[in-house]
Amino acid sequence: MGLFNFMKKQLLKVIEWEDKTKDTVVYRYPLTDRDEIMNSSTLIVRPSQCAIFVHKGQVADIFGPGTYKLATENIPFLTKLLSLPTGFNSPIKAEIYYVNTKQFTAQKWGTQNPIMLRDADFGNVRIRGFGVYAYKVDEPRKFMEEMFGTNQVYTCQDINEQCKPLIIQGVTDAIAESKISALDLAANYKEFSQTIQEVTQPEFNKYGLKLTSIVIENLSLPEEVEKALDERTKLGVMEDKMGTYTQYKMANAVEEAAKNPNGNSLAGLGVGLGAGATLSQVFQNNLSTENKEKTKSTNYIECTKCGAKIKEGAKFCPECGQKQGSVCPKCGTTVKANAKFCPECGENLKKATKCPKCDAEVTPGAKFCPECGQNLEK
Repeated sequence: MGLFNFMKKQLLKVIEWEDKTKDTVVYRYPLTDRDEIMNSSTLIVRPSQCAIFVHKGQVADIFGPGTYKLATENIPFLTKLLSLPTGFNSPIKAEIYYVNTKQFTAQKWGTQNPIMLRDADFGNVRIRGFGVYAYKVDEPRKFMEEMFGTNQVYTCQDINEQCKPLIIQGVTDAIAESKISALDLAANYKEFSQTIQEVTQPEFNKYGLKLTSIVIENLSLPEEVEKALDERTKLGVMEDKMGTYTQYKMANAVEEAAKNPNGNSLAGLGVGLGAGATLSQVFQNNLSTENKEKTKSTNYIECTKCGAKIKEGAKFCPECGQKQGSVCPKCGTTVKANAKFCPECGENLKKATKCPKCDAEVTPGAKFCPECGQNLEK
């Protein structure tokens, strides 16, 4: 009777897992009470997979991609645990876990609550963001011990529940510490992604995972801030063209009034003519202002030394550097260049004076004699 029951047991010859899903990270091979592993059974581990043997709660061995004949020589840890004097000829019981080691891409992240940012332009603002990231199992033993344990199936959704908060934490730290203006965030998405990956990777290492990439798709301001930003942009565009903008709006008003939805063409014409007259006056005023600005000219005088034309009121000549203006020889008051009389004492500034050394005539207010160079201020 015992021999008959033993024949009923299923002696596994081939152990393999064909993954037909896109999000299964761990799959426990289904073993029933009748399934037993025999010496010379075949273990198949496909690319981007690894197989973990667990016996009595302990990890016996980990197999990478390949095909294995289960024998004493290629699973020494399992043999040691069993301590089988028969050399692994008797059927044994063990749990087999297949772990996907490929990259799991397009995992979405997003901020449930806005990130507070102190901005130089807008003050304290709230920012939301979203994007995608990718990861893979880097250390299967640690991953099993820290995350999936002995679950039958472990999916990306299970991992994301733990990983998303780590991503959000990295995003918040990177943005807050950068102190970059909200208007310049879009120009630094790539730099932010690199920083977030570097900051978050040590947290992923604790679970035997590797964060292979993270992408920021969008960082957005609150709707009311975006509207205010749009208004500021409009004002910046129209700042120097308010006259043109006003004329444009009035022209539209004339067109709408002329259409007159009540059908009274005379009333519409009257409104159109009245608005047209006002618009014409605006055009004339603008044109007059422009003409005044164009015809407005600056008065020029000649330099007292080199004769170059300089702006009236200039203190120095831009050509020779000569200080402009004269000094009254009688009272010492500074007077405008080419002034005929002193505004303080009434001295005639155009009468000629003579050099005390060579008796040559010199210009009133001159500091040196043009003939002999005598200092006239002594």
